[in-house]
Amino acid sequence: MARSAAASETLPDDDALTGRIVQAALDQAERDGWENVRLRLVADQLGVPLREIGNHVRDLDAVADAWFASGWKAMQQPLPPDIAALPAGDRLEAVLWRWVESLSPHRRVTVDMLKTKLWLFHPHHWLPLPFNLSRTIRWLREAAGCDDASPRREVEEVGLTWLFLATLAVWSRDDNENQKRTRHFLHHRLADASSLITFLFGAQSSRRVAS
Repeated sequence: MARSAAASETLPDDDALTGRIVQAALDQAERDGWENVRLRLVADQLGVPLREIGNHVRDLDAVADAWFASGWKAMQQPLPPDIAALPAGDRLEAVLWRWVESLSPHRRVTVDMLKTKLWLFHPHHWLPLPFNLSRTIRWLREAAGCDDASPRREVEEVGLTWLFLATLAVWSRDDNENQKRTRHFLHHRLADASSLITFLFGAQSSRRVAS
């Protein structure tokens, strides 16, 4: 694809260009598969030099990281007042569902990104995954306003980690409209987990999350 000289001379600001790189890579992945995405083709599509792409993303794994970061940003948005007034389990469901919805437009590509990250011979890709998962769970609890003390906090973090992974597994195969099977799974497993936590530690004190 030809690159225009005029477009190369006038580059977008850093944040805007990074977003355009991610979107162009996603579009290419929807057409050709994530494993066939090439950053030189992204550069051609955007009309910028390849070196400029490299100034913003180190490789395709960094593009995937930027895409997953959009899920974090979706979770971090303030809860509307009607959701903020609900019990903790409902707030957690609403926040986690934001992550699902934000990545759902490119669900198949997102799953392929994760599979690529888990490839045995790329340890520099899969070694950071446990740390990123831990950050995701902590952002989930922060956004949902979960302020429980130890040991309840640690038990909740472990439970939410397994719930997140299980929900991700269901979502990866969910071709239903609006991911209804995933939403059903998340709602019922979270209700089960909330009942177990309440049985072990007692009911949570009611509080309203600042919106």
